[in-house]
Amino acid sequence: MLGLTGTAIGAEPKSIGRAAQFQSLLDCKSKTDSAERLACYDTVVGALAGAEQKGDIVVVDRDQAKAVRRQAFGFNLPSLSMFEKTEKPEEVDNLASVAKRAYRGGDGKWVFELEDGAVWAQTDNEPLGRQPKEGSKIEIRRAAMGSYFLNSDGQRAVRARRVK
Repeated sequence: MLGLTGTAIGAEPKSIGRAAQFQSLLDCKSKTDSAERLACYDTVVGALAGAEQKGDIVVVDRDQAKAVRRQAFGFNLPSLSMFEKTEKPEEVDNLASVAKRAYRGGDGKWVFELEDGAVWAQTDNEPLGRQPKEGSKIEIRRAAMGSYFLNSDGQRAVRARRVK
């Protein structure tokens, strides 16, 4: 019987980046005896379900991976590449949201707390014609060289960076 972290003799080598628990499940497929293969699947599936319940592994589908990339908009997180297995990821270059709160920081620049929990801070000294407030429509788009433009209620854009 194959354990959760063991490998079967003659089994295919583990793919780089594949979770050991998942590879163990795939290794069961190589069993030629039906009873042995079923016992392997039963054991590994039980261990896999337990690991998922404890949070040792996380299973996400493509839509969930896309949602994670959108939530991370504005951050440079190279580890998100783990979600890019078979296709080029959707390039997220803009975001539309609503301000939960907008206020001036100690430096006099605007800070925008969005409904999804993201926090963006103005980085330039451009004035806003109208003060943003709760409920203001916020649009953020990628600019040159890793910077971002933030529009509040359709006003002229200011440069901003994500702080949270």
